[in-house]
Amino acid sequence: MRESLDSAREELKRVDHLIFVSLKYTRTVDVLKNVVNRIIEAYDYIIEALLKYCEEKNLIFEEPIQPIPRAMTLIKTLNDQIITEHMQHFILFKKILKKTEYESINEFRRHVALITEIDDETVTINIDFVTEHFKNMKEFLMYVDSEIIST
Repeated sequence: MRESLDSAREELKRVDHLIFVSLKYTRTVDVLKNVVNRIIEAYDYIIEALLKYCEEKNLIFEEPIQPIPRAMTLIKTLNDQIITEHMQHFILFKKILKKTEYESINEFRRHVALITEIDDETVTINIDFVTEHFKNMKEFLMYVDSEIIST
């Protein structure tokens, strides 16, 4: 469990660098997509730690293999509002990354954005969006580490 949480911390360091250094200077949709990919990787490690926790507590007996069923298992098993909210964000990010059709606007400018349709809803990924989710991810990691795993 600890190794997974440490790996999530390392991914968040990479996200931090991408947002505050790479994105600051390049401002491209490719960097935004890379940030989303790294956020997904961090979520994967946190999910792995939570599933190991659930197995140790005999809440589940077998880990699902696919990412979205793993998130859904945590939602059903732990019944925690914060975890549910973050697993929904994880599923949204997976759908965004899977999408091949997107529009990029304002490349090389402050308001660079990736716009796509997810479940008949327009989703805009921009610097502010990824920065906010990065901050939420750090809080979520601390929550999982202190409130769930450490108890």
